[in-house]
Amino acid sequence: MRVLTLLLLSAFLLFGETFKLYLKDGGFHMTREYKRDGDRISYFSTERGEWEEIPVELVDLEKTEAERKAKTAAEAQVARAEDEEEKAERELKKELASIPMDPGAYFMRGKTVDKLLLADYQVITNKKRQALKLLSPVPLVPGKAVVIIKGDRSKFTVGDERPEFYFRRDKEERFTIVKVTPTKKETRIVESLSIAPIVNQASETRKEIPVFQQDMGGGLFKVWPEKPLDAGEYAIVQFGNGDDPSEIDLLVWDFAYVPVAH
Repeated sequence: MRVLTLLLLSAFLLFGETFKLYLKDGGFHMTREYKRDGDRISYFSTERGEWEEIPVELVDLEKTEAERKAKTAAEAQVARAEDEEEKAERELKKELASIPMDPGAYFMRGKTVDKLLLADYQVITNKKRQALKLLSPVPLVPGKAVVIIKGDRSKFTVGDERPEFYFRRDKEERFTIVKVTPTKKETRIVESLSIAPIVNQASETRKEIPVFQQDMGGGLFKVWPEKPLDAGEYAIVQFGNGDDPSEIDLLVWDFAYVPVAH
């Protein structure tokens, strides 16, 4: 929106380099400069490219000055918009340069970059509990399983209802923000998995949060919720299937949204 406003204002000024020297009879002369000298008005005629004079009593100075002030105000607005645009671009470049090149999830807390740690999570099947090895896919037997995070609360908290995270991925896998469900056993459920017994194909059920994603280039993405979050537990999840369809490749970074008291 800021860029559009700047373009519109610039276009206005491009055509507004000249303005109308209004006459009391309803006519006007196109000029880019004028001055009063006693009972005469000297103005530079842009139509004829030379200075001309006209009696001051023939000129509608009030209307002419109103147009000049509007042009001056527009020029000032363009200058402010350009300054704000340049400042925003500088701040963004500075912010992006502060994000580490290592894959992972990051959060800007003021001017400090906080790295989210990979969650300590497990897969619980109906036959056994199987610990996940981080950065490695986990083979699952046919049946149902649940991915859980240890602990009833995340140690990483944010106070923004629409927190903005930077996510640098190491491969072409999808990622998003999901709602995490606390249990009564000091754990949090990330998602449920179901493995079809015939095709051994894994599918997931998750409480996915609608998010905006902005590709910042170089494998870096900015991700934030479309709508304000409710207070509670969440996680950024990178997920996909490995070469073996029975293997689920999950990486989880958990966080909690705790509203700041005002």
